[in-house]
Amino acid sequence: MSDSVWALTLATALGCGLAAGVFFSFSAFVMEGLARLPTGQGISAMQSINRTAVRPPLLIALFGTAVLCLGLAVWALTSSGGRPGAWLLAGGGLYLVGVIGVTIGLNVPLNDELAALDPESAEAAGGWAHYQASWIRWNHLRGAAALAAAAAFSAAPATA
Repeated sequence: MSDSVWALTLATALGCGLAAGVFFSFSAFVMEGLARLPTGQGISAMQSINRTAVRPPLLIALFGTAVLCLGLAVWALTSSGGRPGAWLLAGGGLYLVGVIGVTIGLNVPLNDELAALDPESAEAAGGWAHYQASWIRWNHLRGAAALAAAAAFSAAPATA
C-alpha cells in the first residue's frame, strides 16, 4: 500500500467515522428529544433539521466519503491489493450500501413524507409515530454500517 493509498484510506476511515457519529447522535438522543416534544413541535423541528441537513457540510461529508470509497474499491480491484484490498472492498461495500443506499432508498423518502405532513393535521400523530419508528430503525443501520466501514478501512493498513 503506497503512501497516497494509505492517506486516502485514513481520510476515508475518518469520513466513515464522522458519518457514524452523526447517525449515532440522532439514534442516541436527538430523536428521543424530538419525541418528547408535543407532536406538532416534534414534526416541525425535524422538518427544519431535514431542510438544513441538505447543505454542503453534511453532503460533502457523506458523499465525499462515498467518492473515496469508490476510489479505494477501484484501487483494490485493479492493483492486486491482497488482504488490504479485501478490507477496502468490505469497507466500501458497507458504506456505499449501508449508508448511501439506505439514506437514498429509505431515509430520504421518509423525510419527503414528513415534509408533506402538516404538523397541525389530524394525521400528524400517526404520521409522526410511523416516521420515528421507521426512520430510527434505518438510522441505526446506517450508523452500524458507517462504524463497520470505518473499522474495515482502519484494518486495511495493518494487513499490508
